[in-house]
Amino acid sequence: MKNLDFLFNPSSVAIIGASASKQKLGYAVVDNLVKYGYKGAIFPVNPRVDQIRELKCYPAVKDIPQTPELGVIVVPPSAVVGVAEECGRAGVKGLIVITAGFKETGSEGLKMEEELVDICNNYDMRMLGPNCVGLMDTHTPLNASFAGGFPDEGNISFISQSGAMLVSILDWSFQMGIGFSRFISLGNKADLNEIDFIQSCAADPLTDVILCYIEDVSDGDRFIKVCSEAARKKPIIILKSGTSDAGAQAAGSHTGALAGSDRAYDAAFRQCGVLRAETMSELFELGRAFSTQPIPADSRIALVTNAGGPAIIATDAVEKLGLKMARFTKKTIENFRENLPAEANIYNPVDIIGDARSDRFRFALEAALQDENVDGALVLFCPTAVAEPMETAKAVVELKENFSSKPVFAVYMGGETLAESSAYLNDNATPTFTFPEPSVRAMSGLVRYGDYSSRGTKIGPPQFDDLDRDAVRRILDQVKADRRVVLLGHETSSIMSHYGIPASAIKLAETEDDAVRISEEVGYPVAMKISSPSIMHKTDVGGVELGLHNEKEVRRAFRRILDKVRYFLPDAPIYGVEVQDMVDEGVEIIVGMSRDIQFGPLVVAGLGGIYVNLIEDVAFRLASALTGPEAFEEMIAETKAYTLLKGYRGKKPADIEALTGAVLRTARLVTDFSEIAEMDINPIRVHTRGVTALDVKITIESE
Repeated sequence: MKNLDFLFNPSSVAIIGASASKQKLGYAVVDNLVKYGYKGAIFPVNPRVDQIRELKCYPAVKDIPQTPELGVIVVPPSAVVGVAEECGRAGVKGLIVITAGFKETGSEGLKMEEELVDICNNYDMRMLGPNCVGLMDTHTPLNASFAGGFPDEGNISFISQSGAMLVSILDWSFQMGIGFSRFISLGNKADLNEIDFIQSCAADPLTDVILCYIEDVSDGDRFIKVCSEAARKKPIIILKSGTSDAGAQAAGSHTGALAGSDRAYDAAFRQCGVLRAETMSELFELGRAFSTQPIPADSRIALVTNAGGPAIIATDAVEKLGLKMARFTKKTIENFRENLPAEANIYNPVDIIGDARSDRFRFALEAALQDENVDGALVLFCPTAVAEPMETAKAVVELKENFSSKPVFAVYMGGETLAESSAYLNDNATPTFTFPEPSVRAMSGLVRYGDYSSRGTKIGPPQFDDLDRDAVRRILDQVKADRRVVLLGHETSSIMSHYGIPASAIKLAETEDDAVRISEEVGYPVAMKISSPSIMHKTDVGGVELGLHNEKEVRRAFRRILDKVRYFLPDAPIYGVEVQDMVDEGVEIIVGMSRDIQFGPLVVAGLGGIYVNLIEDVAFRLASALTGPEAFEEMIAETKAYTLLKGYRGKKPADIEALTGAVLRTARLVTDFSEIAEMDINPIRVHTRGVTALDVKITIESE
């Protein structure tokens, strides 16, 4: 749904529920359309009023002499469904339902909302709302809302799931001098949602940046598809509220416990190129940066300052946020040496010291921007007694325009004395900050977006030609037939082999004699584990024995395991004891999957073993993001486990290539079989050559 012109640039608008009373929302919508210069036909609809704002009022939609393209509904909740039906019969293309009192009020409201959606579907109408503030487009201009004001014209589209947030940001924008192209209040998202509007704004030639405040995502798969395409055209920055893990499912596996719902959003945003803002201020700092600045070629940043302390803070932030301090060419360093005071620091950060006037700022910034090793610059200005804030601001603006391919931000550290010069910078498309850290965050956002937009597009884990999907299907179908949701060890071992994931061979022993026979087949030493669909963490109940070297030890371990489990869990169903071979030492890694309700399989990898939940040295990706070896190596590089895998303190490097293959095959497995709800390989032991999955848990969805 790219073309929503009937909402943003309609030829005519009907306001059903228009009012002559200035205290009513129905008056505010009519007044906003008139006051802010909408050029199309405006049709107030109210059977009890003849005229509103000098506009003829109509008793009903059917009485309007031409079919309105857009209908704005501001009638009581009980009348909305009937009005929507009337609009549909009249041929209205789009509705904005401002009226509240739908699913947010309970089951009766939900029923009315469902009726409303059915009517829209029947007449091929699209709807914004209900329970929304409305919609604005500054370039049309159109203010089809009850908000108290209209944004300045600009190139930022703001999509908000909260109406209160939208009107507050609108009021704040006047003070900050930020212009917008579109303002969209989503309301209940009964029909059109954030994905539709992201797609529409990406196609809008007058929008350069898309900002969103959302509380949830309506369709995870479609969100990733649409945003992956849209983010290659324009930056998308989202503030997602509700970041706690309270909404995460209760899970028996390590992966389920680690993978809170917010981590799935993080992974999804990363995959489709969305930048995530942590605060409202960061959302609009990034928006202002993208709306005025070019995307840098790389991440090498120069700092020009007249104060040492702020420069140190900025330098720390540059390194913390993954940027690089630019290393000047020999020519630039000689230029600084010859033209700056002897006390100045001629390397990066360039400290031109406290007595610097505007000419010294101009020289230092120009020399830095001329350097081929510099991709962007920050100017840190401290209001000393001899400083010239306005003259310096003018120099910064001029140089920013001269070096239009490199972003330049200003950090004017002060209050009243710098207000005029800061306003000048902002008015001239130079984002200005009070402190260094936000400016570095904004620069980091530009760099991260540039990195995403330069990548190719691939979706989904790679295909493998040696998989036995039919065999896995038979195993899962048998588990379902047994009315179980937890697979037993020998079943998971078989699935691993069918998908080419190296795993320790596991066989089920129902008696002591079985255990001895299997141990001799496998070869000593062996490990033994209880086999029960009710026991996820076997060590906690004495259900594991390791390093068994002969028949006597195996028989004794078999009895011990059964005795302990029956003591701790007398009602747990026991299928027997699983016997598996012991494997060589290596780095213990966890690989797992938890299926997110919005975005599907979320894969985790990192430091494994018994401390996985305590240390939480893991990284997350959607399975669809693990498109090849490079994608996994980027993922695992986020963890300290990566240092161990590469060889730590003289140890030989582990086989990262074999681990990569196992993880990509796991991603393929959970993508191919949607009934796998959770999966845990903890640990998968990574040797100097090869890997071995030692303990595999798989849980499927109950039918």
